[in-house]
Amino acid sequence: MSLEDERRAVVEHAPELAALTPGRTGNLSVRDGETGDAFAITPTGVPYDGFDAADVPVVGVDGEDRSGRMAPSSEVPMHAAIYRREDVGAIVHTHSPWSTTLAVAREPLPPIHYMIVAVGKRVPVAEYAPYGTDELAENIVRTMDEAEATATLIENHGLVVTASDLETALENAHHIESLARLYLQTRAAGLEPRTLSDAQLETVVEKFESYGQ
Repeated sequence: MSLEDERRAVVEHAPELAALTPGRTGNLSVRDGETGDAFAITPTGVPYDGFDAADVPVVGVDGEDRSGRMAPSSEVPMHAAIYRREDVGAIVHTHSPWSTTLAVAREPLPPIHYMIVAVGKRVPVAEYAPYGTDELAENIVRTMDEAEATATLIENHGLVVTASDLETALENAHHIESLARLYLQTRAAGLEPRTLSDAQLETVVEKFESYGQ
């Protein structure tokens, strides 16, 4: 994909954030598939359907603005830090309610269902720092690395999901939101959520290698 393709992908998929996060609070980005040294990202403070491809900001992985008629998301430091440190092609950040409930409680999402292996064996919680800061970016990258996960909750903030492409990142954000809901509903019903073992999760990982068409 060229950078123009990625800008169009941001426009196409940004409205999907409306199903995951309230108002204009989420953001997503797609890495330049040709050079890898820049990414297209949703603009700041704009409705998800309120911009076109020429508006979409392009930012270098060094955090420097490159092009686009609108200013980029305030979470550029987070996206840039992840792209500098991780071999990923897209990032989705949401304040989705069930995931954010866990983030507010500062509780990780345990392996209550086999679909968690889409992002790892659990979804950890990164330490809080003010949004849009290098400190928050570092906390997120470190937490995902330590947990060997491609997603993390952020204390009192929300959820970050990374993937090879934007479609997968959005799909996995939905998976995590669904699992967070199941986990919290089980606890609210007075039941004790049971978790899968590492051995059970490894079996799922192996089966997923041949899953799909």
